[in-house]
Amino acid sequence: MAPLPPLLLRYLLVILIPLFLFSSSASAWKKDEFRNCNQTPFCKRARSRTPHSLPRLIVSDLSISDGHLTAHLQPSLRSDDVSAGDTPRPLLLRLSVYQNGILRLKIDEDYSAPSAPSKQRFEVPDVVLPDFEDRRLWLPRVSSTEDGSISSLYLSDGFEVVLRHDPFEIQVRRKRSNDPIISLNSHGLFEFEQLREKKEGEDWEERFRGHTDTRPHGPQSISFDVSFHGAEFVYGIPEHASTSLALRATRGPGVEHSEPYRLFNLDVFEFLHDSPFGLYGSIPFMLSHGLKGSAGFFWLNAAEMQIDVLAPGWDDSAAAGNDRIDTFWMSEAGIVDAFFFVGPGPKDVLQQYASVTGTLAMPQEFAIAYHQCRWNYRDEEDVATVDAGFDEHDIPYDVLWLDIEHTDGKRYFTWDRALFPNPEEMQKKLAAKGRHMVTIVDPHIKRDDSYYVHKEATDKGYYVKDATGKDFDGWCWSGSSSYPDTLNPEVREWWAEKFSLKNYGGSTPSLYIWNDMNEPSVFNGPEISMPRDALHFGGVEHRELHNVYGLYFHMATADGLLKRGNGKDRPFVLSRSFFAGSQRHGAIWTGDNSADWDHLRSSVPMILTQGLTGMSFSGADVGGFFGNPEPELLVRWYQLAAYYPFFRAHAHHDTKRREPWLFGERRTALIREAIHIRYSLLPYYYSLFRKASVSGIPIMRPLWLEFPEDKKTFDNSEAFMIGEGILVQGIYEEGQKSVSVYLPGEQSWYNMRNGAAYSGGQTHKLEVFEDSIPSFQRAGSIVPRKYRFRRSTTQMANDPYTLVIALNSSLAAEGELYIDDGKSYDFEQGAYIHRRFVFSNGKLTSSSIILSDSLREKKFSSSCTVERIILLGLPSGAKKAVIEPGNHETEIEPGPLTLRAGASSVALVIRKPNVRIADDWTIKVL
Repeated sequence: MAPLPPLLLRYLLVILIPLFLFSSSASAWKKDEFRNCNQTPFCKRARSRTPHSLPRLIVSDLSISDGHLTAHLQPSLRSDDVSAGDTPRPLLLRLSVYQNGILRLKIDEDYSAPSAPSKQRFEVPDVVLPDFEDRRLWLPRVSSTEDGSISSLYLSDGFEVVLRHDPFEIQVRRKRSNDPIISLNSHGLFEFEQLREKKEGEDWEERFRGHTDTRPHGPQSISFDVSFHGAEFVYGIPEHASTSLALRATRGPGVEHSEPYRLFNLDVFEFLHDSPFGLYGSIPFMLSHGLKGSAGFFWLNAAEMQIDVLAPGWDDSAAAGNDRIDTFWMSEAGIVDAFFFVGPGPKDVLQQYASVTGTLAMPQEFAIAYHQCRWNYRDEEDVATVDAGFDEHDIPYDVLWLDIEHTDGKRYFTWDRALFPNPEEMQKKLAAKGRHMVTIVDPHIKRDDSYYVHKEATDKGYYVKDATGKDFDGWCWSGSSSYPDTLNPEVREWWAEKFSLKNYGGSTPSLYIWNDMNEPSVFNGPEISMPRDALHFGGVEHRELHNVYGLYFHMATADGLLKRGNGKDRPFVLSRSFFAGSQRHGAIWTGDNSADWDHLRSSVPMILTQGLTGMSFSGADVGGFFGNPEPELLVRWYQLAAYYPFFRAHAHHDTKRREPWLFGERRTALIREAIHIRYSLLPYYYSLFRKASVSGIPIMRPLWLEFPEDKKTFDNSEAFMIGEGILVQGIYEEGQKSVSVYLPGEQSWYNMRNGAAYSGGQTHKLEVFEDSIPSFQRAGSIVPRKYRFRRSTTQMANDPYTLVIALNSSLAAEGELYIDDGKSYDFEQGAYIHRRFVFSNGKLTSSSIILSDSLREKKFSSSCTVERIILLGLPSGAKKAVIEPGNHETEIEPGPLTLRAGASSVALVIRKPNVRIADDWTIKVL
């Protein structure tokens, strides 16, 4: 048979590849399309090694240089272990100490050595904060034992670093007790495959499912063991799907399926709900916790990584009771650039990690409200109909999204003018109601000479290259496509300019962006991604930076929106792929989930894990991207997702339409109520986002983050905290009639549905109702809310507040409220209101947290008032309250928790105190 003409072949590929991918995902994820550890040579090699089976590493030539400790690492080899010309070169080691108890370890080739390789290993740029080095402590000296076998360094008050010379080991420990916290190479598994010349007849190529990786620089993997001493559980290293927040053991006694956690960003259709397999993002940061404290370890490396959590007794069955958790880290390439965080508390660890990689970018207020998305809203009429449907059914929303079909032939920054002839007018109609639009812009650029983006990128040489140096050509939604090399700062600058109102025709200031497929996804590539031997800026191989490609694309897009608004408008960019540092550029979500109860359950540990590793602004597609949820599942998903930091409904184009009003009046009312709960809590959420942007403490938190000494919380994957004040328990089973909820702590918890008080430190079996999921306000907290429901957040700006005060056993409570203009960067110059509310001794006081007006370049004012104060736990008998200043008296009456119709009076309410939210005032209960 004669070969097909090239153009016809290309046409068939672009049609058939997506069809194949969708048909293969219709039943389930196909694991054969992706490599496991045994099919990944560096992982298989590393896992085959046993403790202390490698040649010992010896520390030598130790000195203090520019405030760092530097040394060489040299393998101790017998002469018969080394063939001619194969003597390993010494490695360079550098230890640096930073403020707040952070240790940084770097190990790399010694490029000054006579036999050093010509190629330098890749160090990941633009992840560590630019000012991090300013916080380095200058090491004046190093202390050593008399025999010179051990050196020690000051780390912070109460902590020190111990460097054992022979064999090499690093241990971070407490000074007084000498108790270790984290150690590296305690089991002698450190292996660093050095770059070298290829031997005659040696085959470096790797093959998988018809793809060949040329591996021109040969094996260059790194592996080592890390032990968390005193730990009871470890968490982190997203992204994988699991119903367990704590990382389960992947190897050792009692482990049936031995596969490590994989960190390799991939486009995985309809992923399994419980698997160590890697998904769309990677953050190689692990957090340990136990009654003895918390610690963290972060390896800044963007190559493929595999991580084992080792079961007790993996190395010695007799030592199975040791008070530690051992882990084994493996990476295909890069260098050792590792950070040790000593805590001692879990929030300390998160703040230490945030001081390295940054905190989340403060979003606009609309971005933390409800988003409506589908692949795809067909045309302008469909958009208008959906928008009107929310108004007709009294359901607020803030953002309507358009997927790939809105473009002209999958050419991003364009519009299909037959379907969207007036995109600017369409956006302006939404903006008139305070609403916004998001369009999708993916990294695959259609190879069409008439397409200006492709022509510019080609002419400027801005694409990633294949192994031969030509522009890489892969297949994605747009057919034959190339990918911007966003490792190059010049390319990022060029890409950012594409988002100007001039360059992005049909866009308006109310349009924001969604980056999908940026792992990057390549339909005809190995594992549906880019070949590892593709070449980036500076000759860097794709294998070296794969996991950070999505971050650079996200970064460039966010910079584009920032420039579009002249640096005044906070960007909103959602990205599917992520890496450490992505939190500085926008939001993420958990990807292509499915409409089933298991995916609803796994969404909670997935989002919690992302929050623990810096990505606080995250969520999961409400209802599941694939499949058609049963109405009960959809309602339960809305009720849970109303508490996600990022709240968006999304669905595949083959699913039935599922706007909130399409499932009957009763279910419409239930979904409306769930969305109303989110809007009522927006003042609380916005305050938590502000705190996260300053401290790195996530919005949605595991119970143990707030109750670090309560062992019953350590492995709880079904309930979570929103800030310090709210606990939520999901309903994860069809037809569930009751649920057991553990409420931690010594104080009471108040049911947010009916105000009933429940004792802390106990498990309560509760009846399940269709109109809500169990949620509780913590005694001792004050939660600000707004109860007047508008079409969008913009229209709520001037509405009055309600303060819900949940009193503890001392009849005391406290809380905060943060307000700014919700959109600009003026808050960075002091234009905000930050109030602290304290109730004690029968008196509620409002005071400013801002220390000094003289330090503020700008100010923000608000005329909003407090219209209701709800008191939970106040003994009956209080009838009046006096407001100061003004000596104004007002009534205290029984009232409901919410303003919904039929709500019973379950609390005492101070009605219409009408105090200004921006002022200092006191309300005394009589």
